[in-house]
Amino acid sequence: MMKIKVGVMGSADDTLPNGVAASLRETAEALGQSIAARNLVLLTGATTGLPYIVGRAAHNAGALHVGVSPASNAREHGATYKLPTDACHVLIYTGFGLKGRNVVLVRSCDIVIFIGGATGSLNELTIAYDEQRVIGCLTGTGGVADHAASILQTFPKKAEARLFCETDPEKLLASCVGALR
Repeated sequence: MMKIKVGVMGSADDTLPNGVAASLRETAEALGQSIAARNLVLLTGATTGLPYIVGRAAHNAGALHVGVSPASNAREHGATYKLPTDACHVLIYTGFGLKGRNVVLVRSCDIVIFIGGATGSLNELTIAYDEQRVIGCLTGTGGVADHAASILQTFPKKAEARLFCETDPEKLLASCVGALR
């Protein structure tokens, strides 16, 4: 049986002008630990900020963490994009830049979870919606996660994507995994 692949998208360091508040860090870590506890595979954009915190927590708790990089190779990943490698077990180099990476990342996931998020995450939300993924929003974390339901209601499109919004990481994962089964 194939493991469920959960993508976590959200605010990178450059979209968090005041850094990561302690409560938001705790929420991100709890999400990573919940992913590991459910024996799910985690995919992120191999980036900084909230996805990095989730990825590091999941990695440290035993989950397989696959990073999907916008870069063509390891040198470009670090030197050009200035992205970390220490929280990922595997890095996939797309060479497609940030927007192209988003398509590969979202299409590779069964479930797409948003924690915070700015315009890059908004791009990932619209891809996930068009690709009819199960979408989870960790509300109370700001950005796309807090506004996805309103955005999708304001700009309706016939799609079979399913959207779940919760403030608790464990409840959100339970709803999203349940929707797949």
